[in-house]
Amino acid sequence: MTLQATTWQTVGPYFSIGMKRLYNSEIAHEAMRGERIHVRGRVLDGDLMPIPDALLEIWQADADGNYPRLQNVYEGPLQPPFRAYGRIPTDDEGYFAFSTIKPGPVLQRDGTKQAPHLVVGLMMRGLLKRLITRIYFPGETLNSTDAILRAVEPARRNTLLLDRDPAAPGTFNWQIHMQGECETVFFDF
Repeated sequence: MTLQATTWQTVGPYFSIGMKRLYNSEIAHEAMRGERIHVRGRVLDGDLMPIPDALLEIWQADADGNYPRLQNVYEGPLQPPFRAYGRIPTDDEGYFAFSTIKPGPVLQRDGTKQAPHLVVGLMMRGLLKRLITRIYFPGETLNSTDAILRAVEPARRNTLLLDRDPAAPGTFNWQIHMQGECETVFFDF
């Protein structure tokens, strides 16, 4: 008898084995200036089943809209010790959670501003390439003029919007749907 891999076999689980020491669900230090927020959610497949052992990477600007490595391009000083980056695993039921500050609008080179947002990278077994998306805050005036959000079909923009939790101030919920009717919009950068 010989053992051969079939097309449905994928690599993993491997995130919990090799990257646990790199997890960081506290993106902004408690002393960091800005509105503290908590984001929690779940990664689901096309059948609404949880995806365990997925990994989210979050990149963001500070409260003034500055990214650490780009501070010379944008206005205002960067507040140390802001990492602007987090790596968050999902648990066995596909849940994730992280805390940070709400980012400010990022000034672009042409003088326009992007709506406050978080950039999210998603890796999981079965994916050969990381998926990239963004999450935006509900009720932001700049959402209507943000070039990337406007490029998304209006009926699908809600997949990129956080839901404010009315029972927990400063807390937002977001579901990542890999397939199906509510599939999250991912970008091909």
